[in-house]
Amino acid sequence: MRRPGTGSGQVDRRARGAQVEAAVRTRLEAAGLRTLDRNVGYRGGELDLVMRDGATVVFVEVRYRAGSAFGGGLASVDAGKRRRLVRAAQLYLAGHPRLADCPCRFDVAEASGDPAAPSIRWLKDAFRADDA
Repeated sequence: MRRPGTGSGQVDRRARGAQVEAAVRTRLEAAGLRTLDRNVGYRGGELDLVMRDGATVVFVEVRYRAGSAFGGGLASVDAGKRRRLVRAAQLYLAGHPRLADCPCRFDVAEASGDPAAPSIRWLKDAFRADDA
């Protein structure tokens, strides 16, 4: 008997997510950002990418949509998701004191289409911590 969540669909979803995230990371690095961390999980939230843009620490939420039937990636980052991202960012900064006094921003990278070569729309400063 197969346990829930262990089917091939879950593996395919994770593999697709890893492909999309790698494509986003490559795009942002080409734009001059430097990767500090990726897939950092905390109770209640995960940071997809933590990057530096000069002196600024950038927390990047990667959202993939195969199609546009349910809106873009930014639309899926609702108030609850923003709160979880801000809380995870606070925990990350608490664990990395050398970054605690740096300016921070929250970006969203919307990806769609072929996961191996997705179309990417990068939304800098997509929301503010005090909006969450």
